[in-house]
This record gives sequence, structure tokens and C-alpha cells, in this order.
Amino acid sequence: MTTQLRTSRGVYRLAIAAPRQVDQNDQILTLALERADGIERVVFRCRIALELIGPNMEHELLVARLTPWLEREFERVREAALKAIRTERKLFDLAFNREHPGPFAASLK
Repeated sequence: MTTQLRTSRGVYRLAIAAPRQVDQNDQILTLALERADGIERVVFRCRIALELIGPNMEHELLVARLTPWLEREFERVREAALKAIRTERKLFDLAFNREHPGPFAASLK
């Protein structure tokens, strides 16, 4: 599944880059943002608390909820992901939980 994001840097494709993982508290999605012309690709993980989404939310639904939020927060997420890869040599973990629900805030009501 691939979704397009319209950003200040142009069109990017958002795709699931690895199989979903579920641990005791979180569902973990590894996502890739790739510029439409192919000159940049950034991979990061979204760690989403199960209390926000339940244990069985489908990938497509998660990506659909994340897409508008990622468009708004694109520069911040992109920079953090690039920094983590370059300086820490690991993927950036973007965590959504009770304190920082992001696009899942409606789930807390």
C-alpha cells in the first residue's frame, strides 16, 4: 500500500516498509517516505499505543489516519528521521501514546 503526501518539498510516497510488529503495549509500523522523483528515501518507525487503536487495527486504516498528520508534521519528522539515521545509526521512533496521541487523539474521548 502506498499513499501520496503533498509537502513543501514536493510529492512523497508513504509506504509500509516492513511487516507490522505488535508487542505488549504498542503496534509498530516501519514506514518509508520516498520523494516521487526517487532522490530521497527516509525510513522511520511509528510506535502506536494499543490503548489508542486496539490490537487489530488494519495497516490501511493506520496509514490513512497518519497521512494528514504526517503532511502537517513532515519537516519535523523528516529531520528527526534523518538525524537518527546519520548520527545515531538507528531508525527514528515516532511514538503515539496517551501523552502524545497525535492523529489518534479522538480515540481518547
